[in-house]
Parts: sequence; C-alpha cells; structure tokens
Amino acid sequence: MTIRVVIVDDQEATRLGLSLQLRRQEGLELAGSASDGAEAIRLLARLATAGTPPDVVLMAVRMPVLDGVAATERITARWPHMRVLVLTTFDQDEYAFGALRSGAAGFLLKDSPATDLVAAIRAVAGGETVLTSRVTRQVIDRAGLSGPGSARQAEAAALVERLTPRERDILTAVGRGLTNQEIAGELFLAPSSVKTYIARLLVKLGLRDRVQLVKLAYDSGLPTG
Repeated sequence: MTIRVVIVDDQEATRLGLSLQLRRQEGLELAGSASDGAEAIRLLARLATAGTPPDVVLMAVRMPVLDGVAATERITARWPHMRVLVLTTFDQDEYAFGALRSGAAGFLLKDSPATDLVAAIRAVAGGETVLTSRVTRQVIDRAGLSGPGSARQAEAAALVERLTPRERDILTAVGRGLTNQEIAGELFLAPSSVKTYIARLLVKLGLRDRVQLVKLAYDSGLPTG
C-alpha cells in the first residue's frame, strides 16, 4: 500500500530536502507541501474533496500565520484518519509537546537519519505512536502523563504482574520508545506478531493507546531508560 504524505514547513530548503527523501522511498508518495498551517489545511481540504487525502502529515511546529500546534489540533479534529508526525529541531521544544497534546501521532527530531524518518512515517501510518528514545521521558513528564505517588506505582506494578514474560518484554520496549519494527528486530519476532501483542496488551490492561502503555511502563518501574 502506498502511503501518501504532505510536508508542512516554512523553510523551503527543508521542504525540498524532505521531498527528495520521500521520492527515493518505495511505497511513499508526496501528495503536496505547504509553508504554514493555514496553507496546509487548505491543501488537505482540496485533497480530501478530490478523494486523495494524505495518510501522514509531516508538521513543523514553529511557523508563521498558523503554527503547527494549532494546525495539528484542527487537522486531527476535522480528519481523524490523518496522522500528524511532528518535526522539530529541539528535543525540548514546548511547541512540539503542545502538538502531541493536540493529537499528533508522533514526535521526531529534524536531524534524525532518513531511515528513522521513513520508519516513523510507516509506523504512524500503521496506527502507531512514535516517541523517539531521546524524548520519550520528557514527553511523559511534560504532557502530564506520569502520575506521582506510591498508590499509582503500586497499581501499575500490579497490572504488570498480570503479564506473561513476553508481554512484559513488549511493554518494556514500548516504554523505551521503540517502533514495532524495532521491537520485532530486538525480540526476534515478526512485525505482525508485535502488532498483535500490543493489541492484546491494550485489551488486557484496559488501556486506550500506545501513549498509555508508555505511561504504564514508567509508572510500574520497568527499565525504560
């Protein structure tokens, strides 16, 4: 399946560089680009009306007219099926954390290798949440997802005790910010098996999404550093 991608960044050089990277990848298609959030929403509306909406939006956060945080919030509210992957230069960018709170599906540093970018695009298109290992801890703290107190930790630990050793391995890897592909390579599993394990974990633990799995991993004291 071809993954259609839209690039949103106010720097023309960045848009061109990302476009070149996408064109070199089999299974990825550049659906368009925009220089700010407002232009991006107009572009997405045209593509959706034409029946060719993108699967993933690569979104810078610091832009004129309409920044990436506000644009992400509007996009995810209007087109829930579109996945927004936030790109930023700084691993402590408050704007980027705001975009995650606004519904972005992932967070990636602009200086990440091309292989990481492509893997992240494929991951979010497949329904994953991408939090790189460099920023996962900060995301949890700043997004207010980490609950203090021994009661919260005891509750999380009790949930983890219900897991099989393999399920615990999967949860630990998710807590480290690994994608399904990376988990598969590390644990010698097929990516489809990892996806199945994660789906089962969500049901078994009564959690909503991957971010909540990350939170549980931290709260329970699993080795996620």
